[in-house]
Parts: sequence; C-alpha cells; structure tokens
Amino acid sequence: MKKILLLASVLLLVFQAGKAQNITIQVTASEGRRPVSPNIFGRNNNLSDNPASPTTAENINRYKEAGLRFARENGGNNATKYNWRKKLGSHPDWYNNVYGHNWDYASQEIQQTMPGLQVMWAFQLIGKAAGNKNNNFNDWSYNGSNWWSGVGQNLAGGGQVNPAGGSQALVNGNPDLYLEDWDADSTTGVLKHWFGQGGLGFDKNQFIYWSMDNEPEIWNGTHDDVMSSLLSASAFMDSYFAVAKKARERFPEIKLTGPVPANEWQWYRWGDQSLSIDGKNYCWLEYFIKRVADEQKATGVRLLDVLDIHFYPSESSNADMVQLHRVFYDETYVYPGANGVKTVNGGWDGSQNKEYIFKRINDWLLKHFGENHGITIALTENDIRSSDPNIVSVVYASMLGTFADNGVEIFTPWSWKTGMWETLHLFSRYTKGTRVKTTSGNEATVSGYSSVNGSNDSMTVILVNRDLVASRTATVNLTGFNVPNGNFDVLELSSLPSTETFVSHTSNALKSKTVTVTGNSFNITLPALSTTAVILKGALTGIEENQQDSGDPESFSVWPNPASGRIKIQFPAEVSGKITLKFIDLAGNTVLTRDAENNSEIDLSVTGLASGIYVLTAEYQGHTWRTKLVFTGGK
Repeated sequence: MKKILLLASVLLLVFQAGKAQNITIQVTASEGRRPVSPNIFGRNNNLSDNPASPTTAENINRYKEAGLRFARENGGNNATKYNWRKKLGSHPDWYNNVYGHNWDYASQEIQQTMPGLQVMWAFQLIGKAAGNKNNNFNDWSYNGSNWWSGVGQNLAGGGQVNPAGGSQALVNGNPDLYLEDWDADSTTGVLKHWFGQGGLGFDKNQFIYWSMDNEPEIWNGTHDDVMSSLLSASAFMDSYFAVAKKARERFPEIKLTGPVPANEWQWYRWGDQSLSIDGKNYCWLEYFIKRVADEQKATGVRLLDVLDIHFYPSESSNADMVQLHRVFYDETYVYPGANGVKTVNGGWDGSQNKEYIFKRINDWLLKHFGENHGITIALTENDIRSSDPNIVSVVYASMLGTFADNGVEIFTPWSWKTGMWETLHLFSRYTKGTRVKTTSGNEATVSGYSSVNGSNDSMTVILVNRDLVASRTATVNLTGFNVPNGNFDVLELSSLPSTETFVSHTSNALKSKTVTVTGNSFNITLPALSTTAVILKGALTGIEENQQDSGDPESFSVWPNPASGRIKIQFPAEVSGKITLKFIDLAGNTVLTRDAENNSEIDLSVTGLASGIYVLTAEYQGHTWRTKLVFTGGK
C-alpha cells in the first residue's frame, strides 16, 4: 500500500510539473505612459553601397513588409577608416586591404526606395582614412581570396605573409602607403557634401544620427596598423570633442551617438588605464559621461545625444540566454557573465555581479548633466550564441519589449538569424505608439509589454513565455482601459522551424487565434518559447471626459521628450489636414507657432526656441491637444 501511495505522489508531482502554470499579468493603461521609439525596430547592414550590385527589390520589399524603421549602415569596424571623398574603406579583418565603398550611392538608394527609413552613418576619429587601392595584399594570387586564419595579418602596404597563419605577419605592411591623414574637418566634411549648398541635396532629416566612430577601446586590436598601443582615454576625448563640435557647427540638428564600446568589459575599462578626474577614479563610461558633461558646460555646445553601446554576451546555455534582457535594467539579476562590472568603482570588487548597465548610464547622466539633459540610450550591435529560431526569437522579443518599456531610442542587432524577421514584424507592425505599465507575477518566465494608440481606443498586449519546455497560462487583468466582452484577435509565434518563414506582412509564421475577454480580463495559454500579441479594442478610462478638448497630455505622442532640434508628433490615424502647433512657456506666453500638414505623424524641425519647459498645443478643427515638452536644444 505504501508503495502505491508513493507512486501516486510521484505521478502527481510529475503531472503538476508539466501542467501549464498560471501567471497574473496586470496592465494599467493610465500609468507608465511613454512614447515607443520607432528606432528600436532596426538592423545593421541592409543596403548596398556598390552601384554595380544594387540592393535587390526582394530585400527592399522584405524591409518594408517587416516594418524596418532604422538602419545602421556604417559597417562597424569598416567605418573607422572610411574616406567619403575617395569612397574607400580599409578592412581590418581582411589584411587592411582597401576597397571601394560608396556611401553616397547607398544614401541615394535609401532616399529613393525607403524614404521613411532613418539611417545612421559614422564619423572617423582615429585620424587616418583609406587613401588608395594600389598597395593591397594580393589575396587572390595567394589563395584565391579564401578565408583562412591569417586574414587579420597586416599585409596591405607591402607586408610579408606568415604562411603559418594567425594574426601576426612575418613583416607588417606600411600603413602610410595606403592611408592618409583624416582630421575633424575632413570627417565632418561629408555633412557639407550631402546637405550643404552645392552638395548632393540629401534630405538631412533621414540622416539625423551619426555614430562617433566604433569601439575605440579596442583599436589597438582591430586597427593595430594605425595604433599598436591604445591611445589614452583623454586623447580619445580630445578627438571626440573636435569632431563633435565641428559636426554640430555644420549640422545643428544632428544626433551624435557615442562612445560605442565593444562589450561588457569595455563598458567599464579603457585598456589597462586607471581613469581619474580631480583625484576620483571612474569606470570608462562614467568617465566619458563626466568629460562630455564638463566640456559641454564649459563650451555651451551640445556634444552627445545618444549614449550608444555594444553587447556580445558569451552565454551559451538556453536558460541564461533567455534572461539576457535583464542585463540592462534589472537591479536584482545576478548576471553569470559579469566581469567588467567588478571594476565599476575603480578597483576590483568581486561582489559586483549585477549589471543593470542602462540604469547605471541613466544615473550617471543625471549625476553629471542634471535634469532634462535629453540624452537617450542605444544598443547598436548585439548577438547571442544560438541559432535556434525559437531561442533567438524570444531573446529578441524580450529585448524589444524591455527597450520599449524603458525609452531606449535605438536598437540594431548585428547578427540577423532565423526567427528575427518574424519577431521584428510582430513588434513593429502591432506595437502602438505609447507604452503603458505592465507587470507580471513572474517576470523571469513570462513578461507582458503593452501599448496603446494615439486615440486610446486600441491596445496591443505582447506576452513572452521564456519557459524552455512548458506552456504557461496567463491571466491578464486590464485597468484603465475598458474592453467590451467578446472575442479578440491573437497572433502567436511559436515552434518556429529552422528555415526562414517570413515573406511578407501577409505571408509569415504568425498563428491567428482568438481570446475571450470577460470583465476586462482574459486567460490565455502561452506555448513554451513563444511570443503572443493580443489586439484589443476599447476605450481609455480614468481621465476626464472630452479628453482631447480638456488637454489630456497623452492624447497625442511627442518623441523624443526631452528633445533638441527635432521632434516627431504622432496623432490618431483619423487626424488629417492643417494643424497649428504652439509652444507656450511656463509664463503662458506663446513663443513659437508652426503650421503643419499631417497624415497621422509630423516630423518637425524646431528652431528659434530656447532651452526650457513648454506646453505644446496642437489645434485642429476646433480641437486642442496639449502635452509638456522639455526642449534642450537651445536657439
């Protein structure tokens, strides 16, 4: 009898372990409201810069259908020695050979084929740029231009190949033979070439964001032909300031992004240097932030708009990878890859094992720049060590949701794997313009990411189940958004195959289902490793009636906020026609009036406005919307 009871107990435990476990998700539509940056729906290396090999119509169509909104096109390491005048780049991962790259052509192609796409290029800060193709290593003659372990040898400029392989040549080439000097005036001259009088006439509003080079903390490895020993952090800052000031002079509305560190160790360390200011030690990113803040205060020139980093985690277990989104803001998450963070306070502190790097960055920005600094955050390179489409999809979804929740401005993964087109499409196509507060009873396993549209009558709740093996049942409770009882559409990504499934907005792997809402609540079963979007219709509650006329601050979205130079204003889809915009200071004076034509979104350049806090009003056919705007750009 005892054996039977023991067997029954074991079977009960097994049954309970495999059963879908219930998790409560709370959506509060009146709280946590902030615009979702469209630039998190981005990607690296999308468009051809070779006129002889244009981007295919198939790829252009895929970008549009998937909802690609941002493109980082500078090529990472290959941007560091780009010469826009001669349209040449020196390739550090291929003998330092010099090849043609035509950023002019790529930008023209982008304007013609995807005029709504925001694009990021880069300035060069290392002091050298490609000069000619006459001194390349003849890799075709050597081995038919095949990859081998010696591709990192410095052979351009007359080097002698080491046939044993590895990165060290028998004799290094002379970089003076294939590079030329490249100062702040040269690198920012592309702005005059593209946007200035007599230039190519590009629309600068499509090329607002410019990266301040790429991964400078490892130049002594990636660009050791120029820099066998890493320059000092202070010397890099001098180069950064020279380029930033010249760029701001030539393009006042520019968004400068930097310093673009390579990985977790480089978030905190500049080589083996100890970084101090006035006797106080700093980790690299805080040192960078303080130096920029001090220089900006001293000169009055805005020198940073987006704090940009890279992240290449080494985790290879699925259980660790599906938690990587917690590295950015979660102050409780013990990250197994914590390393550089142990030096965050200047020395080595082995107890430091929680990253929350974006939270730290925001704290440092507030500490050194003060309130309303207007500097946002970006992750412009990222990869994970998995090719399983379901792991890839869930990790990517978790990052997109986390970044939307926290106001991250730009996200462009470097590696693009099966599962990512599907995930990008689901988020970019179905996420609304304003994020609202969503909490989970078990955030490590199931998270909810919710958003509403400008007219507050549509909500998308995206649910990510990170459980590797088990489905989970979620009870979603809605507060502040009344949904009538009935059935609503559900779109699910789950059990993705190893081959690419995304073709278009209408041909993809999304599974269409429905969910029943009763009493502003619904239950839904989420398969293991899945992302599910629930699309609801209803009405915002908890605010005054006639919300548009009463000046509800969330009846239209303004982004970014704080802003400097340029803002985007998103209205309900039905708003169309002439709109009068007024900027009203805190004394009640209208200091600036602008008229705009709208088809649901306005992209507006703001000039002649002093830094400060304003009430921005939009008047349209007898209705008035209002919201607070913090403007940091100065006149």
